[in-house]
Amino acid sequence: MPNTNASFAPFTRSDAIKNQLDILASMDNQDLSQRELESFDAQTQAVLARLYGEAHQYLEIFKYATLGEAEALVNLPESAQEPQSTDRFKTGLQQRRQALLGMLLEMQALEAQETKVLAGEDREDPPSV
Repeated sequence: MPNTNASFAPFTRSDAIKNQLDILASMDNQDLSQRELESFDAQTQAVLARLYGEAHQYLEIFKYATLGEAEALVNLPESAQEPQSTDRFKTGLQQRRQALLGMLLEMQALEAQETKVLAGEDREDPPSV
């Protein structure tokens, strides 16, 4: 029987994105200063750079989302977009959320595929020649 620690739950890459989404959700009901929002954006960009690399398109998408201008980059359907409002702040928060949700869904799909592939590597069959 393998020696496993039942209290250990591995921290997945998608957990990092979920954490940022949780922080963003807590920001919805608060009066945020520009400094707090900039701090969140910097932290999120650091997480994305660590997960995907400095040159990945997701960093660019998130940067546009911070400006409230990401809908053209992520090709969101009209129903997924909030109605156009004059509140650039709320639009920016919504687009940050949408961008991160898209990244999360893709990351979860990749992790599920990775788990499936790695599950087949635990056999003790001799290598085929």
